Amino acid sequence: MSSKVFDPPARLVDVLVVGAGQSGLALGYFLRRSGLSYVLLDAQQAPGGAWQHGWDSLRLFSPASASSLPGWMMPKPADEQFPARDAVVDYLRRYEQRYGLAVQRPVRVQSVTALPNGEFMVITDQGSWRARAVVSATGTWSQPFLPAYPGQGEFAGEQLHSAAYRSAVGFAGRHVLVVGAGNSAAQILADVSLVARTTWVTEEEPRYLPDEVDGRVLFSQATQRYLAGHSSPQAALGDIVMVDSVKDARSRGVLQSVRPFTRFTSKGVEWPGGRFEKVDTVIWCTGFRPALSHLRSLGVVLPDGRVSTTGTRATDVPGLWLVGYGSWTGFASATLIGVGRSAKATVAEIQAYLQT
Repeated sequence: MSSKVFDPPARLVDVLVVGAGQSGLALGYFLRRSGLSYVLLDAQQAPGGAWQHGWDSLRLFSPASASSLPGWMMPKPADEQFPARDAVVDYLRRYEQRYGLAVQRPVRVQSVTALPNGEFMVITDQGSWRARAVVSATGTWSQPFLPAYPGQGEFAGEQLHSAAYRSAVGFAGRHVLVVGAGNSAAQILADVSLVARTTWVTEEEPRYLPDEVDGRVLFSQATQRYLAGHSSPQAALGDIVMVDSVKDARSRGVLQSVRPFTRFTSKGVEWPGGRFEKVDTVIWCTGFRPALSHLRSLGVVLPDGRVSTTGTRATDVPGLWLVGYGSWTGFASATLIGVGRSAKATVAEIQAYLQT
């Protein structure tokens, strides 16, 4: 008798979504009402997407009413402040349960290939799937970006990306450079500066919003200008919102930035003009790149790490969509409040595509 073990046949669904963070859940909300069979495959061990990995003091810069996915508003925090990281994670967990979304985890998608009959074969570490349409919604958290600096390999101090930052514990008494000009950099600087000497490094002077302007107003203004055809909104989604911790940093006089250093040394950095300074730690708040390694088997990932799209639909591969990676997959699609629009339009396109 043969002892050969046969792999189980690939399971078939109409729509397979890679990822079940905020973008995947928004897609699931509309897919469950579409009449199509679907599954969300998530590499995380638990619900909550990338929010599970945010730093301990992380807060949204919008109120709960302006930070919600389709169908169900995020509960308002008891302290009336902007929702904290754990509140967002809990909301996403409850959202998934509330709508009974078809999520399987932990499942890591290894490759997606196109079959001759127009379907896709999706290979995972938990078996294979066939799908008539695939939506990539993996976000960017697993692909942190670190810029290259001369002498970086010589630096004997600690370097970490904001993706790995958890709290200021362990930084007491150090000199810490925080590199980056966005909201993450401002909040991490505010956190670390409570226990350490900090220097904030930005390419240009950061843009601060008025104290009374939160993310809700920012998103509304940016949306209006976007719909009116303005390519560069007066208020950009990356402008710094003055949450309480950042206001406190300002009051302590640490919310000051300097232009970049020229190179690393073994013990620190060299500034323009030749001045050397000792540095213990560098925290890179320099953004992320799309997590699209599972699509490289389709030959669609461009040198800049993106995929050519029209809206959210992949231009070169029928039946493939991408949701939640940034403005190239829909205005504000990487935000809790913004992804709903992209998800709704994507599911409508998928329905039309599969009907034909």
